[in-house]
Amino acid sequence: MPERPVVLELLGREVQVTNPGKVFFPAAGYTKLDIVNYFLAVAEGALVGVRNRPMVLKRFVNGAGEAPFFQKRAPANLPPGIETAHVTFPSGRSADLCVIDDVADLAWVINLGCLDLNPWHVRANDVDHPDEWRIDLDPTPEATFHDVRTLAMHCKDVLEELGYTGYPKTSGSRGIHINIRIEPKWTFTEVRRCALAFGREVERRVPSLATTAWWKEERHGVFIDYNQNARDRTVASAYSVRPTPNAQVSCPLEWDEVPRVELADFTIETVPKRYAEIGDPGANIDARAHSLEPLLQLIEKHEAEGLGDAPYPPHYPKAEGEPMRVQPSKARAKRAGTDGAQGSRYRRPGKGETP
Repeated sequence: MPERPVVLELLGREVQVTNPGKVFFPAAGYTKLDIVNYFLAVAEGALVGVRNRPMVLKRFVNGAGEAPFFQKRAPANLPPGIETAHVTFPSGRSADLCVIDDVADLAWVINLGCLDLNPWHVRANDVDHPDEWRIDLDPTPEATFHDVRTLAMHCKDVLEELGYTGYPKTSGSRGIHINIRIEPKWTFTEVRRCALAFGREVERRVPSLATTAWWKEERHGVFIDYNQNARDRTVASAYSVRPTPNAQVSCPLEWDEVPRVELADFTIETVPKRYAEIGDPGANIDARAHSLEPLLQLIEKHEAEGLGDAPYPPHYPKAEGEPMRVQPSKARAKRAGTDGAQGSRYRRPGKGETP
C-alpha cells in the first residue's frame, strides 16, 4: 500500500509531504519527513539565503545515497503561491526558475527531494545584477580542514581592510563559504572579476596556502573559487543539508567559532538545537550592502602589474580578455610538438612494418 502523505498547514496553505517515511540517509536512518521537520525548525535562517532568488532544484529523489538531478526550469503546474523568475543562461537560452519566499514554499521544495538549496546570487526583481559576492574556499585533496579554517581567517583580515563585512558558514561538505552583501549595481562579469581580484590578494599574502589557479594540475592548498560568482553558478545556501552519511548542514558561524569548528559538528540533529539557543549568525547580512569600488581599484592595480582575467568554466562562451582556455600541460605539449602522453616510447608498427 502507498504510504499516506503528511499534510502540513503553513501560512494558510496545505503542503503535502509524500512518502514521509522514505529513508533519505540510510546510515543515520533519517527519513524525508525528518528532513522536512529539520527545515521547518530553521526556516527563517534558511530563507535568508534563498528568499526572492531564482533557484536551481537539485533533487535527490532517491535519497542522499544516489546522484541527484538538476532541474533548472520550474515544474509544470506549480501550486498556488510558488512564483518564478525569468533568467538567461550563459548559452543565451532562458527559462523560468522557482523562487522560494516563505516557509510553505520551503516545505514544498524539500518535498521534491531538494536537500541542499541552490539559489542564484541575484534577486528575482533584477536577475542581471548580483547582490551577493560569494567566497568559496575549496580544499585540494592534500589540504586539511584546518587549512580551510586558517585561510578563512586570512580572508576575514583582507575583507576588513577593504571595508567589507563577511558572513562565514561551513559548506557542509569540505570547505567554508563567506558571503558578502553588495549593491546590485554591477554585472556578473564585474562581480566575478572582483572575486578574482580578492582571491589574488589573499593568495599574494599566503601563497603557500591559497591558490586561484583554475586548472587542477596547478593548484595547491585551498582553492579560492572565483568562478562561483559567474552567471548561473550556484553554491549550497545556509542551512542546506548535504549528502553526507550523517546529514551534515551548511551552518552559519560567528567569526570567533571559525578557528575551531568541525564540519561534523553540524547535522540535522544538532543544528535545530543550536538555532533555538543562539539564533542565526547570518541573520544581519542584509543590514548593509557594500560597494565594489575597493575591489575595482584592486583590479586596476593588478592590471598595471600585468595580471589580467583568468579562465571561465569550459561551457561558458569565450569572454573578452580571457586567457587561452587550455590545460597548461596540454599547451606545453603542443608547443613541444607532442601529444602530452608520458610513459613508454613504444610505437605500434605501421602498415607493412615488421613488429
